[in-house]
Amino acid sequence: MMPVIEIARPGGPEVLTLAEREIPQPGQGEVLIRVAYAGVNRPDAMQRAGQYPMPPGASDLPGLEASGEIVALGEGVTGWSIGDSVCALLPGGGYAGHAVAPAGHCLPVPEGLDLRQAAALPETAFTVWSNVFMRGGLQGGERFLVHGGSSGIGTMAIQIATALGARVFATAGSAEKCAACTRLGAERAINYRQEDFVQLLQDEGGADVILDMVGGSYVQRNIAALATGGRLVQIAFLQGARTEVNLAPLMMKRATLTGSTLRPQSVAAKTEIAEALRAHVWPLIAAGQVAPLIDSEYPLAEASAAHARLETSDHIGKIVLKLP
Repeated sequence: MMPVIEIARPGGPEVLTLAEREIPQPGQGEVLIRVAYAGVNRPDAMQRAGQYPMPPGASDLPGLEASGEIVALGEGVTGWSIGDSVCALLPGGGYAGHAVAPAGHCLPVPEGLDLRQAAALPETAFTVWSNVFMRGGLQGGERFLVHGGSSGIGTMAIQIATALGARVFATAGSAEKCAACTRLGAERAINYRQEDFVQLLQDEGGADVILDMVGGSYVQRNIAALATGGRLVQIAFLQGARTEVNLAPLMMKRATLTGSTLRPQSVAAKTEIAEALRAHVWPLIAAGQVAPLIDSEYPLAEASAAHARLETSDHIGKIVLKLP
């Protein structure tokens, strides 16, 4: 048996309940990980609230990333051995003593990091690389704007983009958060409560790539902030998924509006992202140019407190759960 966090019913953080379940077994092409730490992410909170349905076949337990030790191999798995330390992108089930992951979604714990730090990597690194670089095509020397720069995704995006030679701009909601963005490499951090990011980016020539998780009224403002040929990549909608947009400026700028979600993508698609991370990002981590920023740690039994912290938006970086 293993400890798990179940969602008793759709609701607030208080519906997260400590329970026990049988340890799962890995299937074809999967590995079983004894979880040391699990990352806490907004999709977990959305699932808890009943707003983020699980893909077919995924565990009903929350948790989209974890780190730990491989303790069993499913049929057909190559490249991994029992005892390997890994971090993994999960289809679900990370808030548990053991979790099953496709072997192709596992990555070695990067040189210089411990399991606590490694647990904060997969969800953010997969999201940033696939959207900013594979979808958005960010290149060295281009101007990159990331909203929510102090979030887990924002802090990772700032570091990778900076390490690869982009000019990075970030928005955040306080002086403390803006300071964190500049420490991580942002050329300019914009307090969105006091400054207009549109005007600032226009003065710089426009953003070549924007990574947005706000949606709502930000969509039109993002289009205004784009450079000619710019790419706006949408990954979430904190202000809502519906808004009225004037597309004429998008056409005049020959710009691109795109977006994606990570969880529903195929095993093969996410394996391709993992391979790109191993080739392009893991060396940056080993070189000390990129590292996950940990805001706080909670024991598994206090997952509700971790979710409450997440939903205050006071955190800077990632929140993790420690397994007993």
